[in-house]
Amino acid sequence: MANTKSAIKAARKSERLTLRNKAVKTRLKTLHKKLEKAAAGTDQAVAKVAAAEYVSAMDKATKSGVVHKNAAARAKSHTAKIVFAK
Repeated sequence: MANTKSAIKAARKSERLTLRNKAVKTRLKTLHKKLEKAAAGTDQAVAKVAAAEYVSAMDKATKSGVVHKNAAARAKSHTAKIVFAK
């Protein structure tokens, strides 16, 4: 257990941020699965909507520091390849 006041606060903060990060990452995984499913289908419009939703969520996660900016750029690039390959 943390001994000092600052360590106790840091532990509380770490726990709170961990929960937020898990929630954001779970949402990103869900949106990615939705994107993969839409891209596998025949409707291009549905795939574009799913891609826009995923890219938007990825940008927000990057802005809040959950995902590194280069990782987000790589994910967005892969998304574009998946959607516009057809």
